[in-house]
Amino acid sequence: MPRALIIGGSLGGLFAANLLQRDGWDVEVFEQSAEPLAGRGAGIITHPELFDALVRIGIATGEGIGVDIEGRVAFGRDGATLGTLPIRQCLTTWGRLHELLLAAFPSARYHLGHACSGITQDADGVTAHFRNGTSARGDLLVGADGIRSAIRVQLAPDTEPRYAGYIAWRGLADENDLSPQTHRDLFPKFAFSLAPREHMLGYPVAGFGNSTRAGERAFNFVWYRPAHAGRELPELCTDIHGRRHDMGIPPPLIRPEVIAAMRDAARDQLSPQFAEVVACTRQPFFQAIFDLESPRMHFGHVALLGDAAFVARPHVGMGVSKAAGDAMALAGLLQESGNNPARALPEYSAQRTRFGHAVIAHARELGAYLEACAAGETAAPERHTPEAVMRDIAVTRAF
Repeated sequence: MPRALIIGGSLGGLFAANLLQRDGWDVEVFEQSAEPLAGRGAGIITHPELFDALVRIGIATGEGIGVDIEGRVAFGRDGATLGTLPIRQCLTTWGRLHELLLAAFPSARYHLGHACSGITQDADGVTAHFRNGTSARGDLLVGADGIRSAIRVQLAPDTEPRYAGYIAWRGLADENDLSPQTHRDLFPKFAFSLAPREHMLGYPVAGFGNSTRAGERAFNFVWYRPAHAGRELPELCTDIHGRRHDMGIPPPLIRPEVIAAMRDAARDQLSPQFAEVVACTRQPFFQAIFDLESPRMHFGHVALLGDAAFVARPHVGMGVSKAAGDAMALAGLLQESGNNPARALPEYSAQRTRFGHAVIAHARELGAYLEACAAGETAAPERHTPEAVMRDIAVTRAF
């Protein structure tokens, strides 16, 4: 039986682990965190690739997977409706998907507290070495360990994330904490609120107990704001203990004055509906927005997958679906090759690298206005009108 090592126990790693296991591989997942992963309130926009992967794994994709919406709405600063657009989508959360994927995989083969310190390869396979002193040997290693991938850093050290000049504040508000008027305006819709140099969107998702039933849901928001790399970003990334973080900061360590300033800005610049969502959010957090493009996705017996290889700005809403597509392509090509990584991985790299570059290019196009504003440039406003954002942001398209 061929053996696969999956480095990274988040969604991309679990997609790959479940698909390979169902194709007859002996699979083990190694996650660096010593504690069970938590989603930090991240909403997920679904696309066909994500559902295809879930179906192939054997996970039901019917009612309960997410919240179904039928249309989009854009609000002005005064809360008035600026426009609507009928686009049907299913919206879910990181936590809901992780719960389903983790339940489908044998718990005894999912290992916490295994931070990869390096890998070695020879003609017969690959060995992963972990900081806890253990190691594991396989015919295939899948690097699904995200934007800070230890696997990518070792194999392609020149491939680094590029900061786009802005951040995204994110969070979840319990639907029961919203006023009746705001609840009527936002549920069940994909909503937008635009301000000069900024961009806010939000949508209903499963609630804190991963339920999608009415009364048990939450409203997820993503608020893009410029943050200068040399001035504002380091200040935002300095935690309550005075320690400066690199690309992000654990939500509980964000300084109270930073969150208070963010909530004040929401009241000043956003529609009343979104200002209320921000005020009701229990633990807002932010992520710096990066582009990451890898020139290739295979190195001997190693395949990169998901954000370890390509990170697209969230405007396309493709992060999890892209990882699911990577996992399906990898599993399918391995099956076609008779489980021969030497034959399958070059074609996997060729297919998914083309796809990754296309997604990155489209995400940059959608984020060009925000990037230009962050750089102090005068940007064409075409991409920042209510009509444009409702039409283009996080919409399924062929690449």
